Amino acid sequence: MCDEPVSALDVSIQSQVLNLLKDIQERRKASYLFISHDLSVVNFIADRVCVMFLGKVCEIIIFTEHGRVITPVSEKKRRFIENAGKKREILKGEIPSPIDIPTGCRFHTRCPYCSEICITKEPGLREVCRRYVACHIVK
Repeated sequence: MCDEPVSALDVSIQSQVLNLLKDIQERRKASYLFISHDLSVVNFIADRVCVMFLGKVCEIIIFTEHGRVITPVSEKKRRFIENAGKKREILKGEIPSPIDIPTGCRFHTRCPYCSEICITKEPGLREVCRRYVACHIVK
């Protein structure tokens, strides 16, 4: 398990540590539970990514060998991945409390695509375009 293993390191040391982890991963056929907020680091180290929000997996993404996301399922999620390291879109709406988790979809208070079903029913993970998403809106 690697919990933010390079977050406090300067870029050159980050690179060395990530290259070492990648080398071990390939030589030993190892898997990591790699926790990070830095999408460029995740893109480098991961083949599969679980995106979590308020303690729940809301998406599982599979990367190709070249680090590109396979078949983006929504404009919002495509922008989320592609904008790693760029100026981020500011989300509007109430930030939910992890102590008092909202009903329905945990992200509905901030989602610009929220509908009535999002407020009342929690979505389960389902496969869409070779990805798994917990979203009522994504088709």
